[in-house]
Amino acid sequence: MVGIGEAYELRRPAFIKSPNDKNIPAMIYTDGSRLPGPDAVDRRTPVLVSDIVDFTAEYRLHLLNGVVHTGSQYAAHGRLHLGPPSTDALAFGTDLIAGYGHTLPSAIVVDVGLVDGSWAVIEANAAWASGAYSADPDLVLDVILRAAGPTASVTARDRQFIRRPQATAAI
Repeated sequence: MVGIGEAYELRRPAFIKSPNDKNIPAMIYTDGSRLPGPDAVDRRTPVLVSDIVDFTAEYRLHLLNGVVHTGSQYAAHGRLHLGPPSTDALAFGTDLIAGYGHTLPSAIVVDVGLVDGSWAVIEANAAWASGAYSADPDLVLDVILRAAGPTASVTARDRQFIRRPQATAAI
């Protein structure tokens, strides 16, 4: 993650997006000059920058309490392609949780994909801001309700993931 001011200096194509909102459109930019300018965005605004890859298939996995609760395929070769998750995608999700689940909230959505014959994590998303695609809507709702439940119901394990508002400087 870098500040958008640093991303302005890119002179190569890259995939760029906002990590926490949709203020910077998630897309491939031919170079940093194509990003929203400093008149529209503070230069310290964080953005995620990655190389461009071609995923053979992309899947959304809704994780709850250390298991893949539901999921679906949403793309093939960069185009919308809805369907059930493959057995391999579910197995990768299970392996991911086994190795890194302790670093994730108990309710989260993780997008994974197949690139050059290998599995990779695309990104993690807030459950309440992630589409269901063709996943079971009742199971998706289970994950959303856990992720967006009242503060009083947050488990001790998940307290570390609560975002605290930052104090604003007096003008």
